[in-house]
Amino acid sequence: MIYQVLANLVLLAHAAFIAFVVFGGVLALRWPRMAFLHLPALAWGAFVIAMGWICPLTPLENTLRNMAGNEGYSDGFIEHYLLLAIYPPGLTRHVQGLLAASLIVGNLAVYVRLYERIMRK
Repeated sequence: MIYQVLANLVLLAHAAFIAFVVFGGVLALRWPRMAFLHLPALAWGAFVIAMGWICPLTPLENTLRNMAGNEGYSDGFIEHYLLLAIYPPGLTRHVQGLLAASLIVGNLAVYVRLYERIMRK
């Protein structure tokens, strides 16, 4: 029972981290110091996507699920839980690179706005 709870907590933390990577720049518009947390998270998230790596939270969750007597999954978090919702079938490394670039460009636009706001003060 405890391993199942821990696996679910890792799952929630993983989902929260992904949401922070994608939308953390918006938080930085409201709280500029949030950028000190968001920029490293953004760099990590974009790098993991671009390189096609599996986030370390995925094997941790799988281990906890196995310890709970459940089956883990062989692919990454996004592929297992969000692939059909976010990515089209037939995801290629090229598409992953484009997604990473989109993540960076989208957040760059947010940070340009934040920079302009700070410079106006």
